[in-house]
Amino acid sequence: MRLLVFASRNWKEIVRDPLNLAFGFGFPLVLLLLLTAMQKNIPASLFRIEELAPGMAIFNLAFISLFSGMLIAKDRSTSFLMRLFTSPLSASDFILGYTLPLLPIAVMQCVIFFAAAFFLGLAVNVTVLVALAVVLIPVAVLFIGIGLMAGSVFTDKQVSAICGAGLTNACAWLSGIWFAPGLVGGWFEAIAYALPFVYAVNAARAAIAGDYASIFPQLWWVIGYAVVIMTAAILVFWKWMGSDHM
Repeated sequence: MRLLVFASRNWKEIVRDPLNLAFGFGFPLVLLLLLTAMQKNIPASLFRIEELAPGMAIFNLAFISLFSGMLIAKDRSTSFLMRLFTSPLSASDFILGYTLPLLPIAVMQCVIFFAAAFFLGLAVNVTVLVALAVVLIPVAVLFIGIGLMAGSVFTDKQVSAICGAGLTNACAWLSGIWFAPGLVGGWFEAIAYALPFVYAVNAARAAIAGDYASIFPQLWWVIGYAVVIMTAAILVFWKWMGSDHM
């Protein structure tokens, strides 16, 4: 019950910041509209909606890291968490309490994004539901975990730079949304395939294409990263709970 009350409080804190929510929901949609319009005026199939939409959906979810990171960083900077440390909530309870209200926001982001993609020509079929349920939820947990880990270490201003600019740019350039990392090759390709973003995009594209056999060879990388990062976030928060900050 305490965990649910804490999660409910975090939900209210998130929706009290409509500017960040509007940016997280709106910016990827604007990019999708612009790139789709560009595709109509160029001869090559650079931005086919079937490949662009799932890739941009992953980029869309990257903004959830900013929400989670800012939320926990702001709580760390006040006496709010200090008071809560007297409760029986563990570090994992705190991290789960921050995660639960962010998952519905991630789902809403995906629903709105794919609804726009339908109007832009993406075929409406069950494969989109597979992409949402099987692929994008683990990806959302991954990005939430990155934000929570950053928020457990850095200040809110630092989190804004790391998750707002750094992470979204890394996801945009190293995920294969607009071009395959192999086209650059070398160290760029090596870094791209050492990170989970390109695997998330490949899994989402396989789901949209109905290529179910190709989903999990890619998705396991995402799930593995999500488990490691969420575990690290719990450990970092637990260490912070027992530090001199209390």
